[in-house]
Amino acid sequence: MSSSLQYVARSRIHYYMSPQSSTLQPICLITGASSGIGAALAHEFMNHGHELVLTARRAPELNALADALAAKGHARPRVIAADLETAEGVERLATALQEAGLEVSILVNNAGFGLLGDVAQLDRGQQLAIVDLNNRALTDLTLRFIPSVTRHKGGILNVASIAGFMPGPGMAVYHASKAYVVSLTEALHEELKAEGVKICALCPGPVPTEFNDRAGMPDDYLPQVLARSASRVAREGYEGFMTGHRIVVPGGPNRIATLLPRLLPRGLVLAYLNWRWSKARRRG
Repeated sequence: MSSSLQYVARSRIHYYMSPQSSTLQPICLITGASSGIGAALAHEFMNHGHELVLTARRAPELNALADALAAKGHARPRVIAADLETAEGVERLATALQEAGLEVSILVNNAGFGLLGDVAQLDRGQQLAIVDLNNRALTDLTLRFIPSVTRHKGGILNVASIAGFMPGPGMAVYHASKAYVVSLTEALHEELKAEGVKICALCPGPVPTEFNDRAGMPDDYLPQVLARSASRVAREGYEGFMTGHRIVVPGGPNRIATLLPRLLPRGLVLAYLNWRWSKARRRG
């Protein structure tokens, strides 16, 4: 073995067998946990005995959720307020975990948002922020915590969307961002399954949460037959993740929706989605 390879091998052994790493407390980190699917996932993981750390931008909402979980007889989750749209926010979160003697064994990448409108009309900075949060932050956290997740034979649950299976006129950047999440998750599932690590993409359809308000989406914009509650999405997501599924799509109609771009000509699916958006845009 060459000296460079020997050095890499020794470095890896030292990292994985570091005495410091054995003293850190393993936790489940949930991003975007202040409301909606993130809050529902916090309840689901806590109900199954996981030690939680909750993060999002809004400290009051995070503390209210932590209090609600503690009121159910659970240990109160640790709360770390951080804006993951920024690289500084991700760094702050990672530093806070390290200083608290915590390491991630399960990572739930739930933080994300979208905007409804034509890309030429929407604010450029806000559209780039979608990429920053939905993709850059998710990738940063994933890469940072893969070593500890692997060491604990834990897992990563990425909250994507059925939007990740099809192009989305009217929400073009959001759909593209979720396609990235689905693709990355499927690849990591294959790369890490031999290590005993669970990697899963949770792909819900419409869920009545604050996401719709931030996106500027009318209540009747998406077909209600696809809608599922946040608690149901969290329950099915947790069960699928823990049993080793690569993709979880809650609800039969949503599973059919993800198949249409594979069964029908992509141009036909795109034309239909563009017709729906054009119709909604004319309605105002």
